[in-house]
Amino acid sequence: MSSIPSAERLIVALDLPTPAEARALVERLGDAVRFYKVGLELFSAPGCFELVAWLTARGHKVFADLKFHDIPETVRRAVANVRGRGATFLTVHGHRSVMEAAASEKGPMKILAVTVLTSFDQSDLDEMGATKTLEQLVLARAKGAVEAGCDGVIASGHEAAELKAEFGKRLLVVTPGIRPVGTDVGDQKRTVDVAGAFRNGADYIVVGRPIRAAADPRAAAAAIQDTIARIFPAVAGFP
Repeated sequence: MSSIPSAERLIVALDLPTPAEARALVERLGDAVRFYKVGLELFSAPGCFELVAWLTARGHKVFADLKFHDIPETVRRAVANVRGRGATFLTVHGHRSVMEAAASEKGPMKILAVTVLTSFDQSDLDEMGATKTLEQLVLARAKGAVEAGCDGVIASGHEAAELKAEFGKRLLVVTPGIRPVGTDVGDQKRTVDVAGAFRNGADYIVVGRPIRAAADPRAAAAAIQDTIARIFPAVAGFP
């Protein structure tokens, strides 16, 4: 989606134990980052919603990565609670009733459906008794997301091209599992690098450890922003 400012296409994962540590990283990154992911680790810590308010007050966008997966009424009520707290994106798991419940209460917030976690591969699905291949399951869940009224999906860069070919601008594709070529991928199994993710059609990327663990996190983030600005020069907007 070309209307997305290129500097907002990088979402940095604040996967840290406390809001205080998250704030310190945000301050260290400065104007190199405009969009942050707040996940389960921080949402289970005291002061999380205050952190979200602090981020939005500074002009940042927030991705609430909560991956809701429960009975529809519980999901509906939980989404209603998150709505209005300042989050731009909220994740739910890609099951039809869950997605429909979330979409019914989203308001201005965008609902992203998790297709298959990037820490999973085909062997994990086989162990769970899946009857589809990984690629088939991602496509099926993306189709369900569109029909349920969701705004996008979480999918690896390996599936992004097929998703864009099938759904085009009807569905945002947000891609985690970003790793530079030749580096340790940790617990991720379906990884791509920054350029590969966008070349395959991702609208946003989520980057955590390659920035947080860098000797100079701001420089690492700025280098990614430079790559993104070269890919999307018409909407660069990065200082």
